[in-house]
Amino acid sequence: MRFAFKTSPQNTTWADMLAVWRAADDIEVFESGWTFDHFYPIFSDSTGPCLEGWITLTALAQATERLRVGVLVTGIHYRHPAVLANMASALDIVSGGRLELGIGAGWNEEESGAYGIELGSIKERFDRFEEACEVLTSLLSKDSTTFDGKFYQLKDARNEPKGPQQPHPPICIGGSGEKRTLKITARYAQHWNFVGGPPEEFARKRDVLAGHCADIGRDPAEITLSAHVRLDDERNYGKVVEEAAALGKEGLDLAIIYLPQPHDPAVLEPLANEIRASGLLDD
Repeated sequence: MRFAFKTSPQNTTWADMLAVWRAADDIEVFESGWTFDHFYPIFSDSTGPCLEGWITLTALAQATERLRVGVLVTGIHYRHPAVLANMASALDIVSGGRLELGIGAGWNEEESGAYGIELGSIKERFDRFEEACEVLTSLLSKDSTTFDGKFYQLKDARNEPKGPQQPHPPICIGGSGEKRTLKITARYAQHWNFVGGPPEEFARKRDVLAGHCADIGRDPAEITLSAHVRLDDERNYGKVVEEAAALGKEGLDLAIIYLPQPHDPAVLEPLANEIRASGLLDD
């Protein structure tokens, strides 16, 4: 297994996040770091502070040298996919080819409604998301893109310069919907993120994804399987590793450890030591 961490940029300060990332960059156990894409805090007081995920990630990429970086995941309805493709290429360039492109259909009704950003019905969200995946992959890999969809229309659209990772940065799709999300993941993604839950639920979704891969003749082993594992406020490092190990028995490749607030770099070494002692790390 491999390990990463996530610092949601909510109810925190820039200085605290920066300290965590700079410390983690020197700890080889952690292969990547992630933010999220929300404008209001989630699952807490939504009136609290929340830093924008992509701007924050870009600054963190400049403050680090080794860690791969990503937003887990970008709500596709917040930015036109042509704009997002330009953002992704630019960040891939300035990070030296370290970007993981996390995307999802979007779900937050509160912030979408407050900002007047159309979210739409469940069907509309996923129809839009599927179109966006096609637009993104084309703009990130082809000289020009013409596309005539319900949600997006492009004519001889260019995205230059492209990033160093070709044909494009690895695409990570987050979500567990069996009919649409996992089907779209099978077609477009190099990485699937399971939001979190018991191993048996992860295993069932893994098998659904493999079935969608089989339908299009794709090897499911081409897709990295990750999941969120939460470090609680009591900093129970052993519990985190046990949960990761249980998911690992069902085929998890990458455990992304959600760090609690307030963000504190002091959690990293004890966590890394627990991981090292577990024997779970890839050789």
